[in-house]
Amino acid sequence: MIRASRLILFSYMLFGLWSCGNQSDPVGSAQVLRRGLAGEPASLDPATAADNFSFQVLQDLYEGLTVEAASGEVLPGVASSWSVDSTGTEYTFRLRNNARWSNGQPVRAQEFVFAWRRLLEPGRGSQVSDDLRLIARAPEIIAGHLPPSALGAYAPSDDVLVVQLERPAPYLPQMLTHSATFPIYSETSARSHTPEAWVSNGPYVLSRWLPGTRVELVRNSSYWDRANVHIAKVEYQVAPDQNSQLAQYRAGQLDMTDIVPPNAIPWIQAEHSRELVVSPFLATAYFGLNLSTSIFASNLPLRKALAMAIDRKRIAAAQGFGQPPAYGFLPPGIWNYKPQNWQWAAFDDDDRIAEAKRLYKAAGYTSDKPLHIRLLFNSNTVIKQTAILIAAMWKETLGIETEFTEEEYRVFLQSRHDKARWEVARLGWTADFNDASNFLDTFRKNSPNNDAGYANTSFDILLDEAARTQDSGTRRQLLEAAERVMLDDYPILPLYFFVSKRMVKSYVHGVRPDPLDRLTSKTLSMAVH
Repeated sequence: MIRASRLILFSYMLFGLWSCGNQSDPVGSAQVLRRGLAGEPASLDPATAADNFSFQVLQDLYEGLTVEAASGEVLPGVASSWSVDSTGTEYTFRLRNNARWSNGQPVRAQEFVFAWRRLLEPGRGSQVSDDLRLIARAPEIIAGHLPPSALGAYAPSDDVLVVQLERPAPYLPQMLTHSATFPIYSETSARSHTPEAWVSNGPYVLSRWLPGTRVELVRNSSYWDRANVHIAKVEYQVAPDQNSQLAQYRAGQLDMTDIVPPNAIPWIQAEHSRELVVSPFLATAYFGLNLSTSIFASNLPLRKALAMAIDRKRIAAAQGFGQPPAYGFLPPGIWNYKPQNWQWAAFDDDDRIAEAKRLYKAAGYTSDKPLHIRLLFNSNTVIKQTAILIAAMWKETLGIETEFTEEEYRVFLQSRHDKARWEVARLGWTADFNDASNFLDTFRKNSPNNDAGYANTSFDILLDEAARTQDSGTRRQLLEAAERVMLDDYPILPLYFFVSKRMVKSYVHGVRPDPLDRLTSKTLSMAVH
């Protein structure tokens, strides 16, 4: 899925075999788990990785202070325990004494501090820097007003990390499960183009990366919890086309997929229903409108007309897996939050279409003078089919002419930042942690994830007030008000909320995605088959 989320410029590629200097279990004839991956990881550097495909592999290669169970419960990771002071703004993490890097060296608290400062360097332009915004003085560092050394995180000893926050944030332990907060061994190990220099601290280490083909991992013999890592080798096989993934699965070349084509539902239900795993998770697919263009910049009626002309129920039905239609940005299931919707969400189709036509005309367009737009999206069967369906709705209802720009994923990650290339882009957002702010902060004026270029002072003020508020009820009201402000401005067109779809062989056990759709290989096992 695109994160949608969480997308990033082309970063670093790793080639070749893992060197003898990195410690891993010999694989031999041991079990190999073959996982489908619907896109090439853009980067395996925690400071730059901002797409779901990179996240998936990073969760196997690294471990943060905390980890998340399938139930959503936050558990100790590199940190064996933690405590928080009476103000709720200072956390103390104690690192376990047997946490090791893949080269056998101990994981030290200073390496978290180093990684976080590195991520926040303004010159790096990290897409995931917002994930550390809670830490004291991080906003000023991101803005370039303070040096990274001013960050409110320090290590009084090798096994103690103190984190000072801008404000109380009870969800901090969950936020620390995200790959942006992972430690790194050194600048060289994170950025190197050669696997020989790569060092990580998770259940697996990198064995080989064949670009566009597969990423191979082997069990890390230095990992502190290696006794509970049951599968010796993991192969992520890159297969962006969902039909080809299913074909590989049916041919016995994959043990599990990470996507399922809707057109295969009848066959799956008839013959393999027990192998289908469908789970809702916190993610939203949407179209971003380029607010820097003269078309959309000051034309609210047009933006609203485009939103109302989309029949989201038809889109959800075409997906085939029960994705809920989205009339707001935040999905159901977020902690301490009631998702907001456009008021016209309850309109019947006739009233919705009639209002869309009225707004389109008020915006200055007619059938004789139609709107022409360029729609950018990455190569993916479902994404393309959805784009074609929406373009047909716009054409039928309003007369809009749509030009498609379909690009390979890595190219798309760059093009989405080039506002001269598109008027509408298919985007998405997957939660990094279960809190409404993680969604809404993406539309702050200066957020690196604000592809639409949305800027509303009232919206930012509401988020700032929520950030300073300790009372959870008041904070919730402020965040809900912020979403309403954003929805009323129509910088984006939410389409549907995600569910994950996987085909899993019966001999693969433990497939229970968490609310953020994370499924680490460590939690899986394989029966003899």
